[in-house]
Amino acid sequence: MRVPPDFFTRPAGTATVSLGRGSGAAVARNIASYNTQVPQPGHTRVSSAPETSIPGLREALSSLESKMASLMSERERLEKSLEQAVRLQAPIQRLPSELLASIFTIGVLGDDEEDTLMLSNVMLVCRYWADVAMNNPVLWSRVVVSDHVSLDKARRRLARSKSVPLHVDISFSPQMDGRGGTTTETIIHAMDILYPSIWRWKSFQLSVPTRPQAHAALSRCKDKAPMLEVFQVRVFNSMQDDHYAPPPLPLFDGHFPRLAVCSFNSFNFGWDGSMVRALRVLELGGYWNNYAPAVDVILDILRASPQLEELSLRNMSDVDPETCTMYEHEPHLDKRLPSHMIQLPRLVKMTFHYSGIQRTRTILSQIAFPALEKVALCYMDNVTSLLNHLKRQSLTSLPLRHLRIEASFFGELELVKLLSRTSSLTTLELVEVEDASSSLIRSLSAPTATTTWICPKLETLSLEGCTTLDWDALRTFVESRLPAHVRAYPRQAVPPMLTLPAPASYSALTLRQPHPTHALTQPTSHGRSHSVPPNASSYSWPLRLKDLDLTRCHQIGKEMVQWLRLYVDEVKCETSRGSWQES
Repeated sequence: MRVPPDFFTRPAGTATVSLGRGSGAAVARNIASYNTQVPQPGHTRVSSAPETSIPGLREALSSLESKMASLMSERERLEKSLEQAVRLQAPIQRLPSELLASIFTIGVLGDDEEDTLMLSNVMLVCRYWADVAMNNPVLWSRVVVSDHVSLDKARRRLARSKSVPLHVDISFSPQMDGRGGTTTETIIHAMDILYPSIWRWKSFQLSVPTRPQAHAALSRCKDKAPMLEVFQVRVFNSMQDDHYAPPPLPLFDGHFPRLAVCSFNSFNFGWDGSMVRALRVLELGGYWNNYAPAVDVILDILRASPQLEELSLRNMSDVDPETCTMYEHEPHLDKRLPSHMIQLPRLVKMTFHYSGIQRTRTILSQIAFPALEKVALCYMDNVTSLLNHLKRQSLTSLPLRHLRIEASFFGELELVKLLSRTSSLTTLELVEVEDASSSLIRSLSAPTATTTWICPKLETLSLEGCTTLDWDALRTFVESRLPAHVRAYPRQAVPPMLTLPAPASYSALTLRQPHPTHALTQPTSHGRSHSVPPNASSYSWPLRLKDLDLTRCHQIGKEMVQWLRLYVDEVKCETSRGSWQES
């Protein structure tokens, strides 16, 4: 079909042109509504409809973009509302504030030292957590004033702690004592801030460089301390012979009924017996020359504290031997338990670290300690006499579990006798002792036919710095304490009722023993040495060694250490280093 040539020049209202069958007729039905006139030269066609104009289109697009922006803002608002609603449904957000405060307290104050970083992180989580932390006075109960903690923080903690018991710690290191009295002024200023709250002090720790500074701080402690339980004073420069005024007594007006822990280092409190009465823990150290306590002073303190649990004496000048003659036992009294001895039924730990052999020996001869579990004898010259007093106590009761001897001499036979009486010993530490010979280690190995195992529960052995031990004795000791095996040794011709004991961890199937006549024909296992006696069936098998410390034992080579690690869980030793001290 052809379009007539005059179609686009035909005036409006003329007849339509048929384009054929189908949809062409519908298109031609409204053809008259279009202006089909040919534009004249010099005239531009402009549409009069607003939606087809450029400003109108731009306005429409701008309106559409505004609607889209508002919809996006509405969407973000709804998403935030949804996120907040979901967050509020979380279990942590539904916890009561009291329970949340208790969780904060456990996380921040659970250890011995306060975790200040965790407290800061808790307060930065959200406003609700910050309010809970701010309104929990227990979180602010530890007030510290030191070289790195200002007095302003101490003031804030005092205000936030309200009326709960306080743990006060004033600590200034000696390195900061070069500012011409600034440290002393700071200590006095800190005490002026803290002393109004003495009535709620639960523990008080004071660490200062010199004795005059300690006395200047304690001179402010005149009010009563009804809640004080822990009192510690430490003077760093203990070797200085300072001339100062008498101690500021009485401290806390002599009223501290709950005091149970006292730790004094180079602090002269006049050895006032009222301060160290009814204690559970006593630590004294750093007393030299004329300031060292006499034997009768220590005994009076022990006699006034029958519930004592820990005793520690460190760094003291020894007393004259003449002052100890009056405490010797009378010949007609039983030396194992004289009638005048001080009974300490709850004493579980004793530490004597360079406390004077005369003083320590006299103290041990005058006390009874049936519940003692841990003993440390360090830098005490010859401790043989001290081992004799421990052995005397073992005749009645001595549940000793931990024994440490460091840089001291001792009689090897006396130590073996003590160890043979302490079947509950689990840890033995011999550090830098020259008397720890190979014979001592062999005595801890398999017993003879007439003796029993020594220290059958021993699991930890430290031989740090013991260079006199040989490898054969150590290997025999480790092998002898390995778990027993039913085929380790051929059975002897014994009655059928007697069987070789084995560890309880073996199953019932493993514990079955063959008939004695058949056992003689079974081969011997080569997994263990022949250090165990053939008649070991009459002994209870000891525990396997778990920890072994061979630090600074240069006679033990690398291959020996590797062999020990096959049978011991943890073996400590020095690592080899290169030319540049790298591991």
